[in-house]
Amino acid sequence: MWTTLMKLDLASVGLALFLGLIFLVLFEIFRINSYRSQTPPGPRPLPFVGTIPQFLKNPMEFLRSMPQYGEMTTLYLGRKPAILLNTIQVTMEALVQNGSSFSGRPPVPLLNWVTNGYGIIMVTFGHAWRQQRRFALHTLRNFGLGKKSVEERMTEENSYLLSEMLKSEGKPFDPQHAIYNAVSNIICSIVFGDRFDYDNKRFAYLLEILKESVNRAGSLVGQVFNLLPIIKYFPGPHQKIYQNGEELKAFFREAVKAHRETLDPDSPRDYIDAYLLEIEKQKSNKDSTFHEENMVMSVADLFMAGTDTTSTTIRWGLIYLTQNPDVQERCHEEIVRVLGYDRMPSMDDRDKLPYINATVHEFQRFGNIVPANLMHETTQPTKLRGYDIPKGTEILTNLTAILTDKDHWKYPDSFNPENFIDDNGHFFKPESFLPFSLGPRVCLGETLAKMELFLFITSLLQRIRFSWPPGVQKPDMNGIFGLVRSPEPYDIICHSRG
Repeated sequence: MWTTLMKLDLASVGLALFLGLIFLVLFEIFRINSYRSQTPPGPRPLPFVGTIPQFLKNPMEFLRSMPQYGEMTTLYLGRKPAILLNTIQVTMEALVQNGSSFSGRPPVPLLNWVTNGYGIIMVTFGHAWRQQRRFALHTLRNFGLGKKSVEERMTEENSYLLSEMLKSEGKPFDPQHAIYNAVSNIICSIVFGDRFDYDNKRFAYLLEILKESVNRAGSLVGQVFNLLPIIKYFPGPHQKIYQNGEELKAFFREAVKAHRETLDPDSPRDYIDAYLLEIEKQKSNKDSTFHEENMVMSVADLFMAGTDTTSTTIRWGLIYLTQNPDVQERCHEEIVRVLGYDRMPSMDDRDKLPYINATVHEFQRFGNIVPANLMHETTQPTKLRGYDIPKGTEILTNLTAILTDKDHWKYPDSFNPENFIDDNGHFFKPESFLPFSLGPRVCLGETLAKMELFLFITSLLQRIRFSWPPGVQKPDMNGIFGLVRSPEPYDIICHSRG
């Protein structure tokens, strides 16, 4: 009798669970359909996970296909709808003309877990973000951003980078560490007041875990965490992202401690000194957001943004140069004609080097390292192209579509610096070129990145010819899709010129 009841109860429980699951799925389908009738068209989402599986299957192809739905597409990042902007016109309308309404940042569980909501890049649009961004811009300018002093540091770093690259002359080697170290040394000189040698093992390790975290955060691991943040309490590959973040923050806290012990209030040396003085200055201000945790995460944001994006662009650039030796030779000939072999380039030379300038911009366009831009969020209910957009809607910009729009580019689907050369042979920049985004959230390191890209690439092409090792398979051009789209690791050969 008891066995019969147990079987009956288990069968009943199983049936109830099955019916409950069916009800949840039907309810979710009904909820999604009600949303889809009020939002721009887009691919059909799956219950609970939305369009994430379609995206992860082939992220680049997915983004390339989205303009088929129109200038705006609705995606589902899990259960929540998000709007993808597919054209430069609608992007300008949202991020520039209605900037304050479209400049929020959505809470991203994985990033919030690591940052505790502090810093600059992923902080929501409001008082804290305004204070931190305003201070960062002002301080970076004070310490040379866009000025000759930073340009001189880049020129010095160029000599170190050339020497490091030519150590392996004629032999295949992976240029990733040398490029990362060189680019990172520029932001480090502003933030920490110092640079790090290429053989510094601890700094090499920090750069490695930075790259690993950027890749993991945008991968399947990161997407699963954002759907189910409760897994932070359980073991798994997501724990490595958190551990890496803690190691990076520990490095920055050590730097802050050393700066505090040697601080001269009358002579701040760098960004950390300036922040420590600002904390003291704002002590009596109850609305101040200046404290050590915010300082550590602001430094981390500057370090990450000032290292990964530019170095990744250069790494893509070296691939395009080896695949297009005619472009490489034309760049070198223009550089030698203007500078010779011995004089290092300066920003004053940019107008005299239209083809190398165009090539640098084409690295950014075709490299497309942030294919859907950093995520925005609406800060209030608003309208866009006739659609009502609720407050808290996530907004993405389809840079993949905009940077390959056939109406705006001469050679949209291939690497060609002529995209930035007019009929008279002069450099020009099309309206659809926006790798640094637009509006209030425009990249605060744009000036620094432009200087680095031009000076580093021009210097390398002046003195080095790059080629593929014979018989080596070239990297997959879709790359590794993380927070930044980076190339797969590759080896290259350097040949000294001149």
